Amino acid sequence: MPWSNENYPRSMKNLSPETRKKAIEIANALYEDEHYDEGRSIAIATDRANAWAKNRGKPVKKDSKKAK
Repeated sequence: MPWSNENYPRSMKNLSPETRKKAIEIANALYEDEHYDEGRSIAIATDRANAWAKNRGKPVKKDSKKAK
């Protein structure tokens, strides 16, 4: 199942928009190109996107103060 910014796994809902976008990109590549199952694609993508964001000094999670 390809994911998008409008249709993404629930486990990605608290990621910052930029980190979520990267996680979706990675998950889609793992699922479609590497033939990982959905659950594994999501878990690996979330982990890699978190590392990607941290390495660039970008927020990993949504700002909970703004969300309220």
